[in-house]
Amino acid sequence: MDLKTRGVPATDEERAAIELVLGPAPARDMHDARGGHEFRSRRHLLLPTLNAVNDRVGWISQQAIDHIAERLDASPAEIYGVATFYALFATEARPPRQVHVCVDLACRAFGGVTEADLPADAHPSPCLGMCEQAPAMLVIDSGNPAQRVAIGGITADQIGAATSGDRIEPPTRSPAEFVPQAGDPDLVLLRRAGSGDPLDIEAYVEDGGLAALAQAIDFGPAKIIAAVEASGLLGRGGAAFPTARKWEAVRTQETMPHHLVCNADESEPGTFKDRTLMENDPFALLESMIIAAIATGCQYGWIYLRGEYPSVEATLTSAIETFRRSGLLGPQKGFDITLVRGAGAYICGEETAIFNSIEGYRGEPRNKPPFPFEVGLFGQPTVVNNVETMMNIPSIMLGRTESNRRLFCLSGAVVNPGVYEVELGLTLAELIDMAGGLRDGSQLQAVLLGGAAGRFVGPDSLDLVLTHEATRDAGLSLGSGVVMVLDQTVDLVDQVRRIAAFFRDESCGQCVPCRVGTVRQEEVIERLASGIRDGQLELLEDIGKAMTDASICGLGQTAHGAIESAIVTLGVFGDD
Repeated sequence: MDLKTRGVPATDEERAAIELVLGPAPARDMHDARGGHEFRSRRHLLLPTLNAVNDRVGWISQQAIDHIAERLDASPAEIYGVATFYALFATEARPPRQVHVCVDLACRAFGGVTEADLPADAHPSPCLGMCEQAPAMLVIDSGNPAQRVAIGGITADQIGAATSGDRIEPPTRSPAEFVPQAGDPDLVLLRRAGSGDPLDIEAYVEDGGLAALAQAIDFGPAKIIAAVEASGLLGRGGAAFPTARKWEAVRTQETMPHHLVCNADESEPGTFKDRTLMENDPFALLESMIIAAIATGCQYGWIYLRGEYPSVEATLTSAIETFRRSGLLGPQKGFDITLVRGAGAYICGEETAIFNSIEGYRGEPRNKPPFPFEVGLFGQPTVVNNVETMMNIPSIMLGRTESNRRLFCLSGAVVNPGVYEVELGLTLAELIDMAGGLRDGSQLQAVLLGGAAGRFVGPDSLDLVLTHEATRDAGLSLGSGVVMVLDQTVDLVDQVRRIAAFFRDESCGQCVPCRVGTVRQEEVIERLASGIRDGQLELLEDIGKAMTDASICGLGQTAHGAIESAIVTLGVFGDD
């Protein structure tokens, strides 16, 4: 490719960060014919390279973009397009410290701040996946090495101290602190929460770790998939697709190699279960992925981790290295796992947007068909499962004949917020009671099920049975397991406005129904909130139908659901 750049060299710091990922720049001159496919084949290193520059310098300059373009044989415009896609990157100079303060649903409702209340040097952030510890912030200090710290239970004074440059100490809490059931012998998915050092491989083996892998090796691919099918395991990311059908579809593909992608980009507001699993039991996730690889014939594994989870990144990095040293992962084993850190994009939780992001392109969803089991990552057959789905696999290998257990993320006005593992079939009231019930002085106003992509229900839905069938019959969904309990102190109009703003910000802009619809939806919400009623509810309904029916992916298709339920079910924007 004939690249045209500005000719301004990258700084030493920028070059060092780029070389950390891409290695030293090869010696080339005008007669050197190397490049082309050799360089473009490394396009998947673009996101890690951008993360490295952003970590080291604090932002991504035009000269850094030019240098990356030269190294990857891609146009600067392409690199710029990717860099500007992600919320955690900046292409204009900014201070070495960035303070991202959550202004999303749980945090703004329970002790947090809104966009208008933030100090000038703080960045309003969508959900940071710490709703059980609301309010929360993420502090990033660029440098070598960079320091990235996520902190829950913050105060206005702490935000001020962070923006003033005070030293930020990483939290010292136990990973199991917000697992209220920790120590319960009947737990399956959360069994090891609080049992000791989650990175102690000897303790993991002594506690039964790797027994499932041994059983899977004995089973072989067909029997593994048969066991998963018999268990009835459905995907836990929201779509509830049968896991065995996904696996069998990839296993039978003749095209090689096959890829296994673990979706750890849980960015749905109110969701933090996958973070809790990875913090408390990282080895179980890796063991599960190896079993899935055996079943589906995958040679390459990928964990796509949201960029707002610094502690999880450190934990998984250490766990992967431990498995490699133990001879459980690596090229010599025929299967290895690469950890890819996202950079702040809700849409990358969509299964095909993940492919584009990993490959070094903008994280925009792809049209389906073709489906991932045929044409997925790098155009090859691919399995995509989220963390909770994967973590069900070991117990299935060891004889659990059903997968009726589910994790729920309880936040808001409950006594003991956190992740709860339950057997499906209990009622919403029983689940809230497990969390200690409502806090003193609270009266139930509404519950948000499934996050911003879910729906609100009122106090009259406390007898709702939490199963896939019952929620579907009620026009609801278990989604990603969000149960956000809102009491009488919460401004529901403010919650609806925030949901509209969230989807406007997070739309990738690829398709017109979502790109335009989310903007128009927010505009109507603002008019309704200001007291304008004439024809607005009808217009809002039309916009919602257009997005639901015509958007490419689930973001646009679900962007209206919570807002519609707030209006129809809760009477928000009803007669004043």
